[in-house]
Amino acid sequence: MLSKLNWLRAAVLGANDGIVSTAGVILAVAAATSSRTTILTASVAALVAGAVSMALGEYVSVAAQRDAEQAAHDTELVNPAQAAISSAASFTVGAALPTIAVLLAPATGRITVTYIAVMLALAITGTLSARWTHTNTARSVARIVIGGALALAATIVIGSLI
Repeated sequence: MLSKLNWLRAAVLGANDGIVSTAGVILAVAAATSSRTTILTASVAALVAGAVSMALGEYVSVAAQRDAEQAAHDTELVNPAQAAISSAASFTVGAALPTIAVLLAPATGRITVTYIAVMLALAITGTLSARWTHTNTARSVARIVIGGALALAATIVIGSLI
């Protein structure tokens, strides 16, 4: 039963995030340009990156929770409001980092600068997660950075093909 509830929770979260995030990207791009190719590229890239990111996020989240439970002596009930606020705030900060990187980079180096900034941000996130849960830093950083690299590679390929 617990496995089914976890699957359902992840599916609902993924669907909601996919709808809202992708619609946000599409509307922003559509407001900036009327080019169907540009809008389609942004939409498909958001879909691919979002799907990979959600999968990675679920994996990292469940793994970090498992690590924390193994390290903890006492367990506490989760607070949905706290989780929602934390998720919204961290998503906002996370989304701001590549945006700032791409805006500050010279036109010829935008992809490279953004990629490096994202990899560094993901490594910092993995390090902080490991420190907070008193778990293996290398393992935490690897699972976050590898997943992020895969998501970025997928979107770069999509953007190159369309």
